[in-house]
Amino acid sequence: MLSNRPKLTILDAVVIISLLTAGTIIYIRIVKGLEYNWEWSFILQYIYRYDHNTESWVPGMLARGFFTTIRLSIWATLLAIILGTLIGLFRTSSNLLQKLIGFSYVQVIRNIPPLVLVFIFYFFVSDLVMPAIGVEEFFRNRSETTQSILSFLFAPAGQFQSFLSAVITLAIYEAAYIAEIVRGGINSIPKGQWESSAALGFNRRQQLTMVILPQAFQRTLPPLAGQFISTIKDSAIVSIISIQELTFQGMELMAATYKTFEIWITITLLYFTLTFTCSRLIGKLENRLARKYR
Repeated sequence: MLSNRPKLTILDAVVIISLLTAGTIIYIRIVKGLEYNWEWSFILQYIYRYDHNTESWVPGMLARGFFTTIRLSIWATLLAIILGTLIGLFRTSSNLLQKLIGFSYVQVIRNIPPLVLVFIFYFFVSDLVMPAIGVEEFFRNRSETTQSILSFLFAPAGQFQSFLSAVITLAIYEAAYIAEIVRGGINSIPKGQWESSAALGFNRRQQLTMVILPQAFQRTLPPLAGQFISTIKDSAIVSIISIQELTFQGMELMAATYKTFEIWITITLLYFTLTFTCSRLIGKLENRLARKYR
């Protein structure tokens, strides 16, 4: 039996050695050329530190930003999947108005710089929508237990409204891409599936919910999971509107300590750890689905 394991060729070895050599040279040039005073020891206290007042270990600025990034990405992805699925269904609808709405949404959102979208939607949602529905009052009128749960799942009282606004803003942006994933999944289902379900007397809603969407979901699950990774990286955009996620905390910390390289290298490693872990899990998911439907 032939092994499918990739083999290391001489060219691969030469490329790896060249990259390591280039990286070493660049590192030496940075250290000697910039005359930068490296100080890695102070980073640990901004990840986890011991609080003498509570006599326990508490997360530092970077750890709090890291957890906020995770919460922001999860909630934004869930909301984007709901909105993106609706827009994706509009894109495949036979109704002209729905098709026009879906097409317009995707084209507008995907062809405007995300930074501009963040400013437009965030200030609209934060300044008009959230006060109108009384989000801040809702949080403050809850019991301490409920507030603790909401703080853990979303954000503390002072940041709750801004966090929800950022989630909605990010979800609106990501939904345009998820809509295309959903549309591609629906269009990939053979025409015979539509015809067979129609022959059984199903209307279009029943065709979608009972026949088409379950099959499309299996096909779109890997790219949807991949979109979650994109959302993690895109979440850094909301740092410009003072959402205290990882990038924002890094900028605040850099302004206070002037330790640019240590802080941004640490943030890079934290982002990489999160996205690489998700990538590996998605890879295993894709392999499992491939074996299941082979």
